[in-house]
Amino acid sequence: MASEDTIEGLLARGAADAPAIGAPERQGLSFDALRAQAAATVAAMNDFGFGREDGIAIVLPNGPEMASSFLCLAAGFTTAPLNPAYRAEEFDFYLSDLDAKALMVEAGSTSPAIEVARARNIPIVELLVDPAAPAGAFTLRSSLKGKPVRPGFAGPDDVALVLHTSGTTSRPKIVPLSHRNVTASARHIRETLALTAGDRCLNIMPLFHIHGLIAATLSSVGAGGSVWCSPGFNALKFFSWMQEANPTWYTAVPTMHQTILSRADRNADTIKAHPLRFIRSSSSSLPPQVMLELEKAFGCPVIESYGMTEAAHQMASNPLPPRPRKPGLVGLAAGPEVAIMSETGPDLLAQGAIGEVVIRGPNVTIGYRSNPKANADAYTNGWFRTGDQGMLDAEGYLTITGRIKEIINRGGEKISPKEVDEILMDHPAVAQVVTFGIPHDKLGEEVGAAVVLREGQTATERELRDFAAKRLADFKVPRKVLFLAEIPKGATGKLQRIGLAKVLGL
Repeated sequence: MASEDTIEGLLARGAADAPAIGAPERQGLSFDALRAQAAATVAAMNDFGFGREDGIAIVLPNGPEMASSFLCLAAGFTTAPLNPAYRAEEFDFYLSDLDAKALMVEAGSTSPAIEVARARNIPIVELLVDPAAPAGAFTLRSSLKGKPVRPGFAGPDDVALVLHTSGTTSRPKIVPLSHRNVTASARHIRETLALTAGDRCLNIMPLFHIHGLIAATLSSVGAGGSVWCSPGFNALKFFSWMQEANPTWYTAVPTMHQTILSRADRNADTIKAHPLRFIRSSSSSLPPQVMLELEKAFGCPVIESYGMTEAAHQMASNPLPPRPRKPGLVGLAAGPEVAIMSETGPDLLAQGAIGEVVIRGPNVTIGYRSNPKANADAYTNGWFRTGDQGMLDAEGYLTITGRIKEIINRGGEKISPKEVDEILMDHPAVAQVVTFGIPHDKLGEEVGAAVVLREGQTATERELRDFAAKRLADFKVPRKVLFLAEIPKGATGKLQRIGLAKVLGL
């Protein structure tokens, strides 16, 4: 039997006829069919001339074939899932930077990635889907023929997945994640959430993102359970998907939870008829107010977790009941070791001290690809420096005070945007808020806040500033409050603090 440190080994856990992958209005794909498809995919790609650790870029829409192609391809090659919404120039950068050996697209695709690949002489492999076949079933087509140096399924130390960091302040870095890394993370999530073969995740996360790939997909099949793949987040369809999928949980970023919450009242019957065991939140900070509203609306615990690409997603998580969940905190170490390091390093700080969050463990990448400077900056005494500022409380629960790069420096006074967010979220008219730095010629930065009001509610800038002034030191009170219909978000639904002042023309 294959090692559980490989994706092939994790796929072996599911019972033969148990469902592995589902989707709207489609028959489900069983574990036996998924395993057979993984073997057929590896054999076909080997016949096309590709072997272990050859990088295959995947440009597919969200859905069951994206999930299954990731699992089946990663079982024998290095996958590089890319956002299908990229423009030609973005595809050109990523395909070149990744040194992709092939591009996989759906037959009939009109993606600009195809022209870019042709211009770069990158071979194209087409994925064919029969609409009558089970969700996630596909075959591959290519005119290529070859003999790879390293055929067959991958081993634990082969790279399963490469992703770029978001690159909000610099050129994106390439994060290679081995089979050992991604399977460790999937096991950590399985253990944290007590996932079993009876669990089904309703996936609304994009599958070019670590959250969707590992937390929703790999952890589900790695527990012998199933993932039900939506075509992408759609708040108008979420509750009808719940009816069809009958999931036991879903995982999302806070902005998605907030949108779902805005429609929960009118879908109370669906929630009652299809009770969830828990809801998971990750990839950015969940306001405590949203956590409490979600728990009230769905009648189940909301588990906030802390993840990043370099850790193959999960680092810390609040536990399931009966252990306490702490609103506003990201929980206990949930896989890797977690510690707080002084800003200059290498000293680790005591509980209660604020510093940089550092991690080490089997799920953590061994280093960025071809980037010695980034690696020298990122690792100290074997600890990976996350770039997040935080603190461990007396019980070992982790608070994230913010990205170090996002901390606002107003005339030497350091302000955590998250702290300001949480105060403003207590105002009854506020539905969503993101606090950010606005460049200032004398102070360096000034505090700004972008706010979305609740439907039918009103508030003025003066009112919100006065509300904040009652609970914040004067230097932390936003000097500018902007009211928006929607706050600009990144491709994965995360709110972007860095560069927001420029986006908003400030």
